[in-house]
Amino acid sequence: MSVTVRVPAKVNVQLAVGAARPDGFHDLANVFLAVGLYDEVTVTPADGLRITCEGPDADQVPLDRTNLAARAAIALAGRRGIEPDVHVHIAKDIPVAGGMAGGSADGAGALLACDALWGAGASRAELLEICAELGSDVPFSLVGGAALGVGRGERLTALETGGTFHWVFAMAGRGLSTPAVFREFDRLARGRDIPEPVASAELLEALAKGDAEALARAVSNDLQPAALSLFPELARTLEAGRAAGALATLVSGSGPTTAFLTRDAESARKVAAALRTSGTCRTVRTAAGPVPGATVLRGDRPSGG
Repeated sequence: MSVTVRVPAKVNVQLAVGAARPDGFHDLANVFLAVGLYDEVTVTPADGLRITCEGPDADQVPLDRTNLAARAAIALAGRRGIEPDVHVHIAKDIPVAGGMAGGSADGAGALLACDALWGAGASRAELLEICAELGSDVPFSLVGGAALGVGRGERLTALETGGTFHWVFAMAGRGLSTPAVFREFDRLARGRDIPEPVASAELLEALAKGDAEALARAVSNDLQPAALSLFPELARTLEAGRAAGALATLVSGSGPTTAFLTRDAESARKVAAALRTSGTCRTVRTAAGPVPGATVLRGDRPSGG
């Protein structure tokens, strides 16, 4: 008896960051797009909570209770007054520590899978509430598609998309700490007035129309200068993608993965090939979006998610 859930990666087509709040977080206007790189999370009854992981860079994934998949199982079990006696196996394909919400995806996947396995009957609202407790990006991993996240990014509004957008992602040779990137953002912003983060009307219109060229003109990431400050080599990767014909180049989220918007699937293949031979990154992947969020692939019980 087991349940398997597939969960997508995300790219931030806009990440507007406000000033640091008293609690240390930042208000965001975060426009998410789910793309077709996936982790699969399988849960099986066990004598206690156990986490295993396979796939690229699986050795970098924590296998203790700090893992968001473990925390998701604990959170749902706590609400139902049961023990989180489950084996959670993560098959990784989303880059680890790459700014594409791989850990958040695993948390959302484990939550949905445990709900199905245990017949917990959580409503969509309850699942999203637990996701928000787990982390800012986890609710979007559950929802997928395209959405605007405000607050810490956890309060979502679904967005219309009028077509498919084709991306290339270049993975760097080392990781970047999200807290470190935000600290560098604060350092670089010291002494400046930081405007309230708002979603770009032009960007939302481009998404709704499915217009890749208009989207390319509107994408932005307020964390990019901080990521480049901590990891200057990323600028070479961005330039290589630009030279290869990408419509837009940006750091994905807090990095260090770099994202390249292309005109179509053929353009994505050409940009990917150029990046692979550029010597500026470790691996390269192509993916398109939007795609659905966390989805039960197989299992013994139906899920409300």
